[in-house]
Amino acid sequence: MSVTVFPVRLLLVSFFMLLAWPFAFTASLGRSEFAIEPQSWWRRFVDLCLRVIMRVMWFCGGFHWIKVKGERAAPSEVPILTVAPHSSYFDAIPVTMTMCSIVTKLESRSIPVWGTLISYIRPVRKTVEEINRRAQSGGEWPQIMIFPEGTCTNRSSLILFKAGAFIPGLPVQPVVLRYPNKLTKPTDVSSRFKILWLTLCQPHNPMEIEYLPIYTPSNEEKENPALFANNVRKLMAKAGTRGKILEEQAKRAMKLQGDRLALEDFAQFLNLPVTDTLTEVHSLFDQHGDGRIDIRHFVIALSTVHRPSKSMETLKLAFKMYESAENGDILEEDLATILEIMLGVRDVELSGLFLSLDRPDTEKITYDELHHFIEQHPYFVQNYLDFKDHPRKFCIGRPKSCNGQNHNKG
Repeated sequence: MSVTVFPVRLLLVSFFMLLAWPFAFTASLGRSEFAIEPQSWWRRFVDLCLRVIMRVMWFCGGFHWIKVKGERAAPSEVPILTVAPHSSYFDAIPVTMTMCSIVTKLESRSIPVWGTLISYIRPVRKTVEEINRRAQSGGEWPQIMIFPEGTCTNRSSLILFKAGAFIPGLPVQPVVLRYPNKLTKPTDVSSRFKILWLTLCQPHNPMEIEYLPIYTPSNEEKENPALFANNVRKLMAKAGTRGKILEEQAKRAMKLQGDRLALEDFAQFLNLPVTDTLTEVHSLFDQHGDGRIDIRHFVIALSTVHRPSKSMETLKLAFKMYESAENGDILEEDLATILEIMLGVRDVELSGLFLSLDRPDTEKITYDELHHFIEQHPYFVQNYLDFKDHPRKFCIGRPKSCNGQNHNKG
C-alpha cells in the first residue's frame, strides 16, 4: 500500500486541495471578519463548489462514505457546536461539510493553501470576546464549530474542556466524532505523518459524526461556565462509549443463546460486585421467579433507557441477539418480548402486524421487513399492536381499528 495506494491518494488529495484554493481566495476578497454581508449568488455558488471539491478530496483519501447520526440544529437555535474528541487532521471533515466557522490562531493564515481555506470560513480569532459576539447574533453569523479540548488527544478519553464555548451561557449542540478503524488510532499524537500515512494506506476509512440533542444550560451552569463545560464533557464521553458497550454486551448475549443467568452470573457479565442495587435490577427481569434472567432482556432495556430517541437502533440491536443464523429472522413471540420491553407494556399481540403483511401463516420476520413496514406506517404502535391496557382496547375487534382502517386484507 505504501508504494501503490499511498502516493496516488496523496497526489489526488493535494490536487483537490490546490483546486479549492482559487475558489476560497476569490470568495475571501473584500470579506470582513467582523461584519455580516449578504450572501450573494456567486458566493453561494463558490460555497457549493468548495463543499463538492472538499468532499471529493476526502473520498480520495479513503473516506468513501461518512455516517451521520442525528440532525444538526439551525444557527438561530444553536450558535455553537462543541466537537470532540480532537485527534487528527481528519477532524476537519465536519468543518468542510458544514462550512462552520472555527476558532483558530492568527498565524494559521500563513499556512500555504489551507490558510486560505480557513480564512474563507471566517474563523474566530479573538476567542472569548468574538465567540460571545457571534453567539449573540441570533443566527446571523454561521455556526461556530469548537473543539473544546483545545488540543489533539489520542481518543482514549475526553480531557478537560476549556470554558470558551460555554461562557455565553447559550445552548450548545455536542458533536461526537468516531473513527471505527483501529489501525489508524493515534496512540502517539505527535506522529502526524504516521497517522496520515496509515490512513491513506487503508482501503476504506470509516467515520461517524453524531449530532447529540441540544444541551440547554441550567441557571447554575450559565453562572459557572466551568461547570457547564464539565457537564457537556461527561455527556459526550458517555455518548462516545455507550454504543460500543451495548454492542459488546449484545455480542456476549448472543453467545449465551438464551441461557438464563443467576445473580452471580449477572454480576460477572457486567463485571460488577453483587450489591443491593444489582440484586434489585436482577429481580426486575426475573420473569419466572426462579432467580434467573434472560440477559438479552436487560441489554434491550439498557439500550432503550440510554437511547430513548433511537428506538430503531435498539430494535436492530435486539434483532441481532434473537435472529437466526440462516436468514436473520426472529420468531413472532421473540418480537413480542422485544416490544414489551421497549414500550414498557405487557402481553403484546402481533396478529394485526402479520395480517397487514399478508403473512398470517408465517410467524417470523426480519429486521429489514419490520423497518420498512414502520417507515410506511408511522402510527405503527397505535394501529398495529395490541397489548394490555392499550388505549384502543375498547375497539380491539378486528378487522378494523379505531381509525377505521381495515387491516384484514384477506
